[in-house]
Order: sequence, then structure tokens, then C-alpha cells
Amino acid sequence: MIITCPNCNKKFMIDNSMIPDEGRDLQCGSCNHLWFYKIEQKNNQILELKQEIINESIKTKVENKEKQIEERKQPEEIIKNEINNKKREKNVEKQKNKTTFKKTEVKGSKFFSYLIVFIISFVALIILLDTLKTPLIHVFPGIEIILFNLFETLQDIKLFIIDLT
Repeated sequence: MIITCPNCNKKFMIDNSMIPDEGRDLQCGSCNHLWFYKIEQKNNQILELKQEIINESIKTKVENKEKQIEERKQPEEIIKNEINNKKREKNVEKQKNKTTFKKTEVKGSKFFSYLIVFIISFVALIILLDTLKTPLIHVFPGIEIILFNLFETLQDIKLFIIDLT
């Protein structure tokens, strides 16, 4: 038999043997509403006839819906597979582009790193030579002219850079 919840109007299919002639308390599985239900004898036979009809119609509806769901799933699965394949292809392309970009970035950054290290080393050498100019001249007397020319060249480069700005 079909029982309807008085609170939310949800319909439930219940076996007649579950409800005694005196009636019993029922609880809605959807909204948890609790109410007392008693079977009426007049409607009992009609409900049984309708119950058989409803059972048959429910079975056919369920079968039809299952077929529709299966038919819908197949194109959806195909579409999902295509979308996943496209995403994979895009990810592969992005990874290729990233590795290419990283390789060129690494080459460029290595060049500038080496350039900075060279400049710092050169400046440190000049400072060291300027600091130890007198002891070096005493040990190597001919180095005085070379150091003088080096310092003059550095002064010329410094003046050239200042003139550029």
C-alpha cells in the first residue's frame, strides 16, 4: 500500500502486514515527521488493485529510466574521455614550453652570473694590486710601469662611463 507523509507529502510503499488493524506510529524517512496511521477497510481493496498497477508502471518507468541513463552515460563518457585527452595534450605542451623556457632562462642567467663573478673578481684584483703596490714594486721593479698604465686605463674607463651618464 502507498502511504503519504502528512508533513512533506512524500509517498512510501509499505506492506499491508506491517500495519496492524489497530494502527501504528509511522516516521517519515525524508523529514522524520512522526504520525499515527490506521488502515481504512474501504480503501484497502482499491489500494491493492492500484498497487499492482503502480508496481507494473513503476517497473516499466524504472526500466525506461535505466535505459535512458545508460544511453546518456555512453556519450558522456566519450565526451569526458575527449576532454581528458585534450587536457593531457595541453599539459604535455605546457611542460614542453616550460622546459624550453627554463633552458633558455638558465643559459641567460648563467651568462649574467659569470659576468657578475668576473666583474667582482676583477675589481677585487685591482683593489689587491693597489693595496700591495709598494711591496710588489720592491719585489718586481719592472711592474711599476705596468701598474701605472693599468691604473691610468681604469681612470680613463671611469671617466668614459661618467661622461655617458
